[in-house]
Amino acid sequence: MRNSSRGVVDPFIVMDVMEEARQAEASGRDIIHMEVGQPSTAAPADARVALSAAMEHDPLGYSVALGIPELRARVAQHYADKHGVKISPERVVITPGSSGAFILAFTALFDAGAKVGVGEPGYPSYRQILKALDVTPVGLQTQAENRFQPVVADFAGQGLDGLLVASPANPSGTMLDRTAMQALLEACAAEDISFISDEIYQGIEYEGEAVSALELSDDVYVINSFSKYFSMTGWRIGWMVVPEDHVRLIERLAQNMFICAPHASQIAALTAMDCADELEGNLDVYRANRALMIRELPKAGLGNFAPPDGAFYIYVDVSHVTQDSRALASDILKEVGVAVTPGMDFDPKRGATTLRLSYARSTEEIEEGLRRLKRYFER
Repeated sequence: MRNSSRGVVDPFIVMDVMEEARQAEASGRDIIHMEVGQPSTAAPADARVALSAAMEHDPLGYSVALGIPELRARVAQHYADKHGVKISPERVVITPGSSGAFILAFTALFDAGAKVGVGEPGYPSYRQILKALDVTPVGLQTQAENRFQPVVADFAGQGLDGLLVASPANPSGTMLDRTAMQALLEACAAEDISFISDEIYQGIEYEGEAVSALELSDDVYVINSFSKYFSMTGWRIGWMVVPEDHVRLIERLAQNMFICAPHASQIAALTAMDCADELEGNLDVYRANRALMIRELPKAGLGNFAPPDGAFYIYVDVSHVTQDSRALASDILKEVGVAVTPGMDFDPKRGATTLRLSYARSTEEIEEGLRRLKRYFER
């Protein structure tokens, strides 16, 4: 059977690494997971209790396409509480994960052949989803001196139709401050470039609070998720905030593409938003793990990285060791049982000399992973 050219996308390498690690575990090996970008903690306890109670009296059938009204209102309240921004719940769209939000956003904003700037290193699925929709991703080679965040000079005059930024970013963990975000927004407005802000790691911040694009403009798409801070990766529940005149456009697309986000996940997510004590406890673990990584990685000869402002990754330069980070990651897994992600996932041009290390696991696991990495690189 024939296949479309749109279906030919690159693999998500971290998923391949996860499978390799799973096979190693199945053979009886003890593997430390520093490859996967998900918390090791469960969804908040009260959220699980709320869902269990709801299942006793509610069939949890289809919800309306934009999400249950209570959750949309609670998300809007979140922006008032955390960012001091008043937005209408009508602008909030509940989505099947942030992945569903990206599909809706890219479909709503861009025609086939449009050009969308994405920072490199960056989340690889941006590129692949754009390609599958016949939209052209334009890699912007961000620089270490800009902490791997795009600046206006990276895209000005390139004829982009859209710009996608992430703060905190994956894989670098760096953030855009208010001045940097404002400069990007103004440049996009001047060139009629649609602006999409990926904020799915907001809440996981260390040196200061992340700025939401909604603090500076209403003419943006903001995408967020319950996967990271709320520890609900497999629940596949996210949200986005869109301009008021785009709500009906997104609603029609959501009706036809997804019908609705998972109803059960929406029930749990609504309660999860009021589980601050448990969630901040998770953040304390990430904070301790970050300090460990920053202190101990240089002792393994892995000291060339930008300290992360948020998220739970460190993006390490290993050019002094290899020009093939995928082979290096495979060898580390084989020799010392630590799964790490090669940088080619995040930067097709320069990623052969970088690794992404996640510290989303328990502190004990991160300590053991660091011991094994030191042993590996000492050899």
